[in-house]
Amino acid sequence: MNHTCSHGDAMRPVPPAAGDSVRLSRRRFLGTTAATTAVAGAASRTRGAEQASVPLGKAEHCIMIWLGGGMAQIDTFDPKPMGDALAKPPRAGSAYAAIDTAVPGVQVTEHLSRTARLMDRLTAVRTVHHRVVDEHAFATNLVHTGRMVSGTTVYPSIGSIVAHQRGAVDPTVPAYMLIGYPNVSRGPGFLGAKAGFVYLVDTAAGPAGFTRPADVSDDRAARRQHLLAPLQQRFPADSTPAEYLQAQAEALRLAGPGFMRHFRLDQEPGSLREAYGGEFGQRCLLARRLVQSGVRFIEVSHNLAFVNGTGWDTHNDGQRNQHLLIRDLDQALASLVADLEEKGLLDRTLVVVATEFGRPSAFDGGGGRGHQGSAFSLVLAGGGLAHQGAYGTTDDACRTPVEAAVSIPDFHATILAALGIPPHTELLDGARPVPVTDGGVPIAALLS
Repeated sequence: MNHTCSHGDAMRPVPPAAGDSVRLSRRRFLGTTAATTAVAGAASRTRGAEQASVPLGKAEHCIMIWLGGGMAQIDTFDPKPMGDALAKPPRAGSAYAAIDTAVPGVQVTEHLSRTARLMDRLTAVRTVHHRVVDEHAFATNLVHTGRMVSGTTVYPSIGSIVAHQRGAVDPTVPAYMLIGYPNVSRGPGFLGAKAGFVYLVDTAAGPAGFTRPADVSDDRAARRQHLLAPLQQRFPADSTPAEYLQAQAEALRLAGPGFMRHFRLDQEPGSLREAYGGEFGQRCLLARRLVQSGVRFIEVSHNLAFVNGTGWDTHNDGQRNQHLLIRDLDQALASLVADLEEKGLLDRTLVVVATEFGRPSAFDGGGGRGHQGSAFSLVLAGGGLAHQGAYGTTDDACRTPVEAAVSIPDFHATILAALGIPPHTELLDGARPVPVTDGGVPIAALLS
């Protein structure tokens, strides 16, 4: 209807009646909502189809090496033309020369010379990206859980998800162990204590609290538990004390020489221990022993001693001795891959090298590098994957993915699929279903 009014002999349109306006707005709103819902539903169905179409792997174990601080991909697994931190002004680029690897056309930097010879067993995923830049803690949480912090929900880490879904290979050991200091990003979140980890910080001593005092026999320990049982039964099943009791029961189950013998690194040949290198290398060797014992998921933290002064957070002077860190990683990683292969475990053990973000090609005023989440490298090895040395391509500044971008959820989905866990699996947060990844799609080229 065309609403008009007369004023003398002039005619002008007037706004439609209120009811007409409401009806038109409602039509537009419903039409827009329907279109948006259809697009979102189509995208969700597409992701679901992509998730379902990727075959599942047969890996039984996962060792995740954590490089806290932010490994510079341009100085390790994604080299670019050489830069110069000392030039005036500094010239952006790699700090080290690139070398060829076992995979034609794939290069790494010169301080990864041992790993270079094994790159046909590895894939550097060069196009991982997220939007967290300045916050180490938030980025660490994102790479561990696959999700940003959201409200009051505490999401489980990838280690806890694997432990929850698959349990330990051998019931006499934990499903999930951490060699390094614990924090919430590595924890079970809403999955609860059963999906938690056992941790240690000293490879010589092993985890604390799993060796009974000499005067406490099995019989005496059993009597103590019998006395405590009536008190423990008073706690509601979903209470915090009940979760603690579950963790305590697991600790008591593991306590004793049977479990602790797996931490006897002195049982390994001296030549092998030397091949792995220093403390970080010994942690990787221990991870291999834990795989053999039946632990499903082991996270190994690197560089507690900050051998270059700053660790992987190479601002300012940290860059100067970064090569010491890279060589340390190179020695341990190459030895781990070769050792697993020699013992027939590499195809059944997925090795992951992860970090919270990368570094830009430009140098800062002190000769170091800042943070970069827009493109960085995470590494996969073994696990029965179809390795190709490198996956994805970044631009000349190592700043932006230009081919085969991989999100953190995609990377998580690849790990889970390699371990035989369907990436469309749902967990339960109370009664609320939560997908194991935030829409992640596995890298099909590695699982084919």
